[in-house]
Amino acid sequence: MQENNPKAYVADRYDKHKQPCGDPDCRLGCKRKHNRPVVVSTPAHNSVTASSSKVGEYYWGYGSGVVVTKVPGCSEFVLAELTQPFDHGDVTYFFPLMHDTEQRLGHQPHFGTFDAAFDAWYVYAYFSAENGNSDGFAAVPFSEKGGYKANGRHFAPDGLPLCAAGLPMSLKCAFTDHASCLIEHQRGLYVCPISFDSSHQGVCPINHKNWAKGGCTAMMPTSTGARLRYQIDRDSDAYKDLYRQRTACERINIQAVALGIERPHLRNGDAIANQNTLIYLLINLRFLQRLRQGQVALD
Repeated sequence: MQENNPKAYVADRYDKHKQPCGDPDCRLGCKRKHNRPVVVSTPAHNSVTASSSKVGEYYWGYGSGVVVTKVPGCSEFVLAELTQPFDHGDVTYFFPLMHDTEQRLGHQPHFGTFDAAFDAWYVYAYFSAENGNSDGFAAVPFSEKGGYKANGRHFAPDGLPLCAAGLPMSLKCAFTDHASCLIEHQRGLYVCPISFDSSHQGVCPINHKNWAKGGCTAMMPTSTGARLRYQIDRDSDAYKDLYRQRTACERINIQAVALGIERPHLRNGDAIANQNTLIYLLINLRFLQRLRQGQVALD
């Protein structure tokens, strides 16, 4: 469609409220973002350091998500796939793809690796003992949401978050959150144990700046996944070995691009979804053909 052709003049090309006539189902989304320098011209006596900003590549169309598994000693193939309009966020693919993956495998996968867009508590919870998976985990890079770093929160053995002074915080209340996440979940308000418990006598041992206002507070999901997000050892060999397997997805994506998944000639959502399914089926059939011809040897 002409909205995706940079050589064609289209007024308000990236107005998400102006639906392209050629496809009633497609949506506007950001394909990728780059850090580009912002040059600021200032007088020599009052110079300003150049900064960088996110510049996006916007596109009308659809996004495709896949779950890929690697067979030891072989190549990889697609277990599940999903096509959605391009305005759907990455994390919206997680639960539908995991549902289809469970159906194909006949059980819940024990391990999974994803990029930083999937750094969400429910991803870690899905692969944890909380969800019946005693020996698995999710290998996901930490994204510094809300200003927290990977080691920004610490927890007591019973799961309570620790305040800045290293004391287990008290759970003041819990409530069901219907809006801040893809799924309904319980969130807890954790507060300063000294201020909350009247039996405590004394002041904050580190004289925290919030002590005069009642001490430290923390709002977070009560799920195990919220703690695992901070507690997973991303420097361990187990984590690194699992995360390296993400390259299997990249190899599948390269094959899909070569088969034309990025530039479809169809113009409605159902047709695009069906074509993408056929592309992934063809990739799997090619893998099966190589296997049968002995080009891929099983250990």
